Amino acid sequence: MGLSETLKKSLIAGIALIAPLVVTVVAVRLIFGWLRGILNPIIQETGLVSLSGNIEIVAELGALAILLLGITLLGYLAQRSGGARLFDLFDRLVGIIPMVSVVYSSVRQVSDSLVNRESKYESVVLVEYPREGLYVLGFVTSESPGAVTDALGREAYNVYVPNSPNPTQGRFMLVPTEDVIDIDMSVSRTVRLLVTTGIAEDQEELEQFQRDVQTKLDSEDISLDDVRTGAREEL
Repeated sequence: MGLSETLKKSLIAGIALIAPLVVTVVAVRLIFGWLRGILNPIIQETGLVSLSGNIEIVAELGALAILLLGITLLGYLAQRSGGARLFDLFDRLVGIIPMVSVVYSSVRQVSDSLVNRESKYESVVLVEYPREGLYVLGFVTSESPGAVTDALGREAYNVYVPNSPNPTQGRFMLVPTEDVIDIDMSVSRTVRLLVTTGIAEDQEELEQFQRDVQTKLDSEDISLDDVRTGAREEL
């Protein structure tokens, strides 16, 4: 392996190590800056600076505690019948405001899907495909729309069937509930199985698999770039 190739691989390895740290630091700084913009009005209105002996960090922690307490209280009220009606009224009022309603409703739908998603969401299942006796792994994303269940005359699930070894590509299937077989397997383990084509089932096996591949490449003095170039030439 030549000097230029060694330097290139070292540079790529260094970037791979540093990039996550840089992105994390930038994200944390942005979050703290945004959070301080919310906490400063609370600190000024409550006089927390003087109460904390002019210690800024103590005042910010106190404001954060007040903010979290207020959010918790809102969540508690939203679960009660009176609070739920009040928040429904607020949603309708915001819904009639041009432009604001578009942003608010979009964010509200995302938050509702995260908070209220059913236990079936992202569960791992088996689906008999492409013929009887053969099964594929799939992820149940949600129940199928009413139009689908009406057309089938029975309930169905939206199932994403990923490809292997690239689970980001796959097919979307509408599967009747009785044809969906639930299995006790986590999403992360399923992804590992798909990516390694069944070779590694847990984290230790995955790490060993990666080490074996790297050792094989090093012993034959082949880089991943060489493998990709050869694959493209064959295609």
